[in-house]
Amino acid sequence: MSVIANGEPVPAEFPCTLEEFLRQRGLPPRSVVVEHNGEAVAPSEFAERPLRAGDRLEIVRIVAGG
Repeated sequence: MSVIANGEPVPAEFPCTLEEFLRQRGLPPRSVVVEHNGEAVAPSEFAERPLRAGDRLEIVRIVAGG
């Protein structure tokens, strides 16, 4: 089973929260902005947000620059 992340199918094991999904891919939850099925998700909600097969995610890394 998979979710669609940034337009690409990505395998995922369910049950899974958004935070678990991010950590499995080496993305620290505080380093990204996430939209889940068209809804922006606050980082404080990542650990409670369940993912299901076929869900759509847009994940953008936060990059500091200078």
